[in-house]
Amino acid sequence: MNNTLVVEDAELYYEVRGAGPLVVLVGAPMGADSFAPLADLLATDHTVLTLDPRGVSRSTLRPGGTSTPEQRADDLARLIRHVGDGPAAVFGSSGGAVSVLALAQAYPELVSTVIAHEPPLDRLVEDGDELLAKSERMMADYLAGDVIGAWRQFFALANIQVPDGMIEAMFGGERDPQQVADERFWFAHELRETVTWVPDVDRLLDSGVRIVVGIGAESTGQLCDRTSTALAGRLGIAPTRFPGDHTGFADRPEPFAAALRAELAVEVR
Repeated sequence: MNNTLVVEDAELYYEVRGAGPLVVLVGAPMGADSFAPLADLLATDHTVLTLDPRGVSRSTLRPGGTSTPEQRADDLARLIRHVGDGPAAVFGSSGGAVSVLALAQAYPELVSTVIAHEPPLDRLVEDGDELLAKSERMMADYLAGDVIGAWRQFFALANIQVPDGMIEAMFGGERDPQQVADERFWFAHELRETVTWVPDVDRLLDSGVRIVVGIGAESTGQLCDRTSTALAGRLGIAPTRFPGDHTGFADRPEPFAAALRAELAVEVR
């Protein structure tokens, strides 16, 4: 089922498939399409909710609107209440992992398990100020028109090795207008709000929500490996390894679904 939900400053596009306990799959800036293969696998015995986050793809936002983790958490809370069958198990990756941590802080009654896969929480690592300064330069360059240069900076900052030729092929030349619009929204209204966010560890620990910090098995040494490890350390838990790297949920959906099912099964024992 594809539908929309109107909230105060946005109209949220979401999809629901399957039947059973509610699982929510969340990205930022990744939308519902990025999670479709994983959602199909989980839908055999779960109700699976996916969405386009505010301002991205089919989720519209009023002019001047923004995308903070708190706003995205409120959107998720409204969707979970709207779909019903909660409390939900919620999986978030990248910026979506930040969204689901904010959800656990603000609406713990709506979630049972939160799996935060590679949240880019730059302030949690010792060189966070330097990282954030580099991010500011990257965002400024992108918004000034240097798209290729900004993406080169992004991959260098993330410590993800991508050949220059591939970057030019991915982000140069003729591109899908919606992809470009989503990308610009991310650089202008979502990225800064995500990487500067700091979780309230005490609130998370007191929430009663089971928190899992996920890291890709192939992400060792990357920035999100470092930030996720730092978060797990503050929560006093060991991180959980998932197949693939930062986008393992999309690149390797079948083994990723198996690993995710193992985490989802913990809460029903």
